[in-house]
Amino acid sequence: MRTPSMPQRLAAEFLGTFWLVFAGCGSAVFAAGFLAPNVLSGGSLHLGIGFLGVALAFGLSVVTMAYAVGHVSGAHFNPAVTIGVAVARRFEWRDVPGYVVSQVAGGLFAGFALWAIARGKPGFDATGHLAANGFGEHSPGGYSLVAVLCTEILLTAVFVYVILGVTDSRAPDGFAPLAIGLTLTLIHLVSIPISNTSVNPARSTGVAFFNGDGAPGQLWLFWLAPIAGAAIAGATFHLITGVDRRDRDITGEIAPEDVAVAEGVDPDAPRRP
Repeated sequence: MRTPSMPQRLAAEFLGTFWLVFAGCGSAVFAAGFLAPNVLSGGSLHLGIGFLGVALAFGLSVVTMAYAVGHVSGAHFNPAVTIGVAVARRFEWRDVPGYVVSQVAGGLFAGFALWAIARGKPGFDATGHLAANGFGEHSPGGYSLVAVLCTEILLTAVFVYVILGVTDSRAPDGFAPLAIGLTLTLIHLVSIPISNTSVNPARSTGVAFFNGDGAPGQLWLFWLAPIAGAAIAGATFHLITGVDRRDRDITGEIAPEDVAVAEGVDPDAPRRP
C-alpha cells in the first residue's frame, strides 16, 4: 500500500468538504421548508424535508464522499477532525495546515455556489438565509452563547471519538463511513435548533460571509468550540477506551495495483473478479 501524493490528498479534502457544505447547507436552503401551490385548496402545500431531511443530508454527504475519496485522504472534510486526530497522534502535524486550507477553500467554494444558485430565484434574499451558524438572536431556537459553546464542544468531541474508534484496525471492515455519517446525522438532529449545527469550522466559514446578518462576527465560536472538542477527544480517547492506536495514521492508502498495470498489459482489458 502507498499513501497518495499530497496534491491528491488535498484535492480529495477540497472535493469532500465542498460536497458536505453544498449538500448539507443546500438541503437547508432549498428543501427544508419548500412550499408548493395546492391547486385543490388554493393555498400552499409543505413539501419540505424539515430538520430530519437536513440531518440526513449532512450524514449522507459524509458517507458518499468517505467511500469515494476516503482511501485518498482519510476523509476528514473538517479542520476540527484533522486537528483532533493529530492530537491523538493518528495524523502528522506537518500535514495539518494543508488539510485545513483545502477544507476551508472547499467550504467557501460551496458557499459561493449556494449563493449564486439561490440568487436565481426572484425575490430571494441571501442575508440570513444561507444556513449559517449562530448563537443568541442568530440561533434558530434563541440559545445563548454558553449553551451553543457547550453543545459544539460536546458534540464535536463525540464525533471525533466515533471517528477514532471506527477507524481502528479491529473495527468491522468497510463500515466506518456509515458509522461516521450516522453519527453526524444524529448530531444534527440534536443541535440544529441550538446552533444550526457546526461541529466543523469549514462548514461554518463556507456560508458565513455569504449569509452575513451577524454570522461573520460569530464565526470565532464555531472555530473555537469544535477544535476544543476535537482536541479533548484526541487527547483522551486512548485513556477512556484503553485502545491505543496512535501508530495508525488516518490517511488515505492506495494499493499499487490500483494505480498502475504491468508492462505490456492493456489497462482497458477486463479484470478477473
